Amino acid sequence: MRRLLVPAAAAAIAGVLGLAGAAAAEPLRPAEAAAAPAAAPAAAKELAVDYQVQETGYWCGPAAARIAMSARTGQLPSQADLAAQLGTTENGTDHISQISSALAANLGASYTFREMPADPPSQAQKDQLWTDIVADIDAGFAVVANIVAPPGNQPPGYPADRTIYHYFTVIGYDSSNMTVKIADSASFSGNQIYWLTFDQLATLIPPKGYAY
Repeated sequence: MRRLLVPAAAAAIAGVLGLAGAAAAEPLRPAEAAAAPAAAPAAAKELAVDYQVQETGYWCGPAAARIAMSARTGQLPSQADLAAQLGTTENGTDHISQISSALAANLGASYTFREMPADPPSQAQKDQLWTDIVADIDAGFAVVANIVAPPGNQPPGYPADRTIYHYFTVIGYDSSNMTVKIADSASFSGNQIYWLTFDQLATLIPPKGYAY
């Protein structure tokens, strides 16, 4: 479960405010709490984001990070600012950990990353990926994936004659048909926001990783 990182002083103030309002509602007794049904996870959810096409051929990392940030805040750095934070060069953004660190720093949230080195991934790795996507989207956080898309296994519109190394943002899921919604800053053939099957996403990420 994702949580925002709250400075100690702010946490102390929040604690005082919580005590001040405690009389408004009596907390559940242990027996009542045990009887309360757990909320079922949503079958589908999409996040509203501020989409941008990447401004250079190698700023997919900064653009994907900015799109992910926009699910949480309207106070967004430019792609150029994020490129500087990420250490992005003309060779791109080296590792998914740079994305998770920038998201954590800018949002004050506990973003981390998970690598998927096995290609094809194991069923356990696929299950973990789905769990991470659903938990993050349900909590209002987007996931950034680092992908490798070779000819024959590519999202819509990608150049079919070469392998594309790329970052894009997962902004939704639908468990009824096991699909994920992608915001893709490359805009290949005008494909900017689209749905992929989860199985295809799970084959695109190895041997890279994702920030969640």
